Amino acid sequence: MKLTTKGRYAVTAMLDLALHGDQGPVSLADISARQEISLSYLEQLFSRLRRQKLVISIRGPGGGYRLSRPAAELYIAEVVDAVSESLDTTRCGNKGDCQNGEKCLTHHLWSDLSDQIHQFLSEISLGDLMRKHEIRQVADRQNRRQSDNGSETINTERLSDQAPA
Repeated sequence: MKLTTKGRYAVTAMLDLALHGDQGPVSLADISARQEISLSYLEQLFSRLRRQKLVISIRGPGGGYRLSRPAAELYIAEVVDAVSESLDTTRCGNKGDCQNGEKCLTHHLWSDLSDQIHQFLSEISLGDLMRKHEIRQVADRQNRRQSDNGSETINTERLSDQAPA
Protein backbone atom coordinates (compact mmCIF):
# COMPACT_ATOMS: atom_id res chain seq x y z
CA MET A 1 0.00 0.00 0.00
CA LYS A 2 1.26 3.42 -0.79
CA LEU A 3 -0.34 6.60 0.43
CA THR A 4 0.66 9.14 -2.20
CA THR A 5 1.81 12.71 -1.76
CA LYS A 6 -1.74 13.99 -2.21
CA GLY A 7 -3.02 12.21 0.89
CA ARG A 8 0.07 12.94 2.98
CA TYR A 9 0.07 16.63 2.10
CA ALA A 10 -3.66 16.96 2.72
CA VAL A 11 -3.31 15.48 6.21
CA THR A 12 -0.24 17.60 6.94
CA ALA A 13 -1.94 20.81 5.78
CA MET A 14 -5.10 20.06 7.77
CA LEU A 15 -3.07 19.38 10.90
CA ASP A 16 -1.20 22.66 10.39
CA LEU A 17 -4.55 24.43 10.00
CA ALA A 18 -5.84 22.80 13.18
CA LEU A 19 -2.72 23.81 15.12
CA HIS A 20 -2.85 27.45 14.00
CA GLY A 21 -6.59 28.03 13.57
CA ASP A 22 -7.14 29.41 17.07
CA GLN A 23 -5.45 32.61 15.91
CA GLY A 24 -7.97 33.22 13.12
CA PRO A 25 -8.08 32.17 9.49
CA VAL A 26 -4.85 30.57 8.27
CA SER A 27 -3.48 31.48 4.85
CA LEU A 28 -2.31 28.82 2.45
CA ALA A 29 0.88 30.84 2.04
CA ASP A 30 1.64 30.35 5.76
CA ILE A 31 0.92 26.61 5.53
CA SER A 32 3.07 26.45 2.41
CA ALA A 33 5.99 28.16 4.17
CA ARG A 34 5.78 26.04 7.32
CA GLN A 35 5.24 22.69 5.60
CA GLU A 36 7.29 23.34 2.45
CA ILE A 37 4.39 22.37 0.21
CA SER A 38 3.84 24.20 -3.07
CA LEU A 39 1.19 26.92 -2.78
CA SER A 40 -0.44 25.86 -6.06
CA TYR A 41 -0.63 22.26 -4.83
CA LEU A 42 -2.23 23.41 -1.58
CA GLU A 43 -4.78 25.43 -3.56
CA GLN A 44 -5.79 22.27 -5.42
CA LEU A 45 -6.04 20.24 -2.22
CA PHE A 46 -8.02 22.90 -0.37
CA SER A 47 -10.44 23.19 -3.26
CA ARG A 48 -11.28 19.51 -2.70
CA LEU A 49 -11.34 19.87 1.07
CA ARG A 50 -13.71 22.84 0.75
CA ARG A 51 -16.03 20.90 -1.59
CA GLN A 52 -16.20 18.13 1.00
CA LYS A 53 -17.00 20.74 3.67
CA LEU A 54 -13.94 19.99 5.80
CA VAL A 55 -12.70 23.59 5.62
CA ILE A 56 -14.31 27.00 5.26
CA SER A 57 -12.65 29.77 3.28
CA ILE A 58 -12.66 33.32 4.59
CA ARG A 59 -12.25 36.00 1.92
CA GLY A 60 -10.71 39.42 2.17
CA PRO A 61 -7.83 40.94 4.11
CA GLY A 62 -6.80 38.63 6.91
CA GLY A 63 -8.67 35.83 5.23
CA GLY A 64 -7.64 32.24 4.81
CA TYR A 65 -9.08 28.93 5.92
CA ARG A 66 -10.47 27.45 9.07
CA LEU A 67 -11.74 24.01 9.97
CA SER A 68 -15.44 23.46 9.43
CA ARG A 69 -15.75 21.50 12.68
CA PRO A 70 -13.69 21.16 15.85
CA ALA A 71 -10.41 19.27 15.30
CA ALA A 72 -11.64 16.49 17.58
CA GLU A 73 -14.46 15.84 15.10
CA LEU A 74 -12.37 15.73 11.91
CA TYR A 75 -10.89 12.31 11.19
CA ILE A 76 -7.84 11.48 9.09
CA ALA A 77 -9.79 9.08 6.87
CA GLU A 78 -12.16 11.94 5.96
CA VAL A 79 -9.24 14.06 4.83
CA VAL A 80 -7.71 11.27 2.76
CA ASP A 81 -11.10 10.44 1.23
CA ALA A 82 -11.78 14.12 0.46
CA VAL A 83 -8.75 14.34 -1.82
CA SER A 84 -9.79 11.09 -3.58
CA GLU A 85 -6.83 9.22 -2.19
CA SER A 86 -6.99 5.46 -2.34
CA LEU A 87 -5.88 3.33 0.58
CA ASP A 88 -6.30 0.18 -1.49
CA THR A 89 -3.60 -2.46 -0.98
CA THR A 90 -4.81 -4.81 -3.72
CA ARG A 91 -3.10 -4.88 -7.11
CA CYS A 92 -6.44 -4.70 -8.89
CA GLY A 93 -7.97 -1.62 -7.27
CA ASN A 94 -10.26 -4.00 -5.35
CA LYS A 95 -12.03 -4.96 -8.58
CA GLY A 96 -11.26 -8.64 -8.16
CA ASP A 97 -9.64 -9.00 -11.59
CA CYS A 98 -6.07 -9.34 -10.31
CA GLN A 99 -5.26 -12.67 -11.97
CA ASN A 100 -6.31 -12.88 -15.59
CA GLY A 101 -9.69 -11.28 -14.86
CA GLU A 102 -10.34 -13.25 -11.66
CA LYS A 103 -9.46 -12.83 -8.01
CA CYS A 104 -5.97 -13.90 -7.03
CA LEU A 105 -5.25 -16.19 -4.12
CA THR A 106 -4.56 -13.34 -1.68
CA HIS A 107 -7.13 -10.82 -2.94
CA HIS A 108 -9.27 -11.01 0.21
CA LEU A 109 -6.22 -10.65 2.47
CA TRP A 110 -5.18 -7.36 0.81
CA SER A 111 -8.76 -6.15 0.60
CA ASP A 112 -9.22 -6.78 4.34
CA LEU A 113 -5.96 -4.92 5.03
CA SER A 114 -7.27 -1.92 3.09
CA ASP A 115 -10.41 -1.98 5.22
CA GLN A 116 -8.33 -2.16 8.42
CA ILE A 117 -6.18 0.81 7.38
CA HIS A 118 -9.27 2.89 6.58
CA GLN A 119 -10.85 1.91 9.90
CA PHE A 120 -7.63 2.83 11.77
CA LEU A 121 -7.53 6.29 10.13
CA SER A 122 -11.25 6.71 10.84
CA GLU A 123 -10.48 6.51 14.56
CA ILE A 124 -7.77 9.20 14.61
CA SER A 125 -8.89 12.83 14.70
CA LEU A 126 -6.89 15.96 14.10
CA GLY A 127 -7.50 16.70 17.78
CA ASP A 128 -5.85 13.38 18.73
CA LEU A 129 -2.77 14.35 16.73
CA MET A 130 -2.72 17.86 18.22
CA ARG A 131 -2.44 16.35 21.71
CA LYS A 132 0.75 14.48 20.84
CA HIS A 133 3.80 16.06 22.41
CA GLU A 134 6.00 15.13 19.45
CA ILE A 135 3.71 16.93 17.02
CA ARG A 136 3.65 20.08 19.16
CA GLN A 137 7.47 20.01 19.26
CA VAL A 138 7.66 19.86 15.46
CA ALA A 139 5.09 22.66 15.15
CA ASP A 140 7.09 24.82 17.56
CA ARG A 141 10.27 24.23 15.54
CA GLN A 142 8.47 25.15 12.31
CA ASN A 143 7.07 28.30 13.89
CA ARG A 144 10.50 29.36 15.12
CA ARG A 145 11.98 28.76 11.68
CA GLN A 146 9.20 30.78 10.05
CA SER A 147 9.72 33.57 12.56
CA ASP A 148 13.51 33.52 11.99
CA ASN A 149 12.91 33.83 8.25
CA GLY A 150 11.09 37.13 8.79
CA SER A 151 7.58 35.78 8.42
CA GLU A 152 4.74 36.55 10.77
CA THR A 153 5.58 35.62 14.35
CA ILE A 154 3.50 32.86 15.91
CA ASN A 155 3.14 32.59 19.67
CA THR A 156 4.75 29.17 20.14
CA GLU A 157 4.11 29.11 23.89
CA ARG A 158 0.41 29.35 23.22
CA LEU A 159 0.66 26.60 20.60
CA SER A 160 2.59 24.33 22.98
CA ASP A 161 -0.04 24.78 25.66
CA GLN A 162 -2.77 23.88 23.21
CA ALA A 163 -4.09 20.46 24.13
CA PRO A 164 -7.74 20.02 23.21
CA ALA A 165 -9.70 17.92 25.68
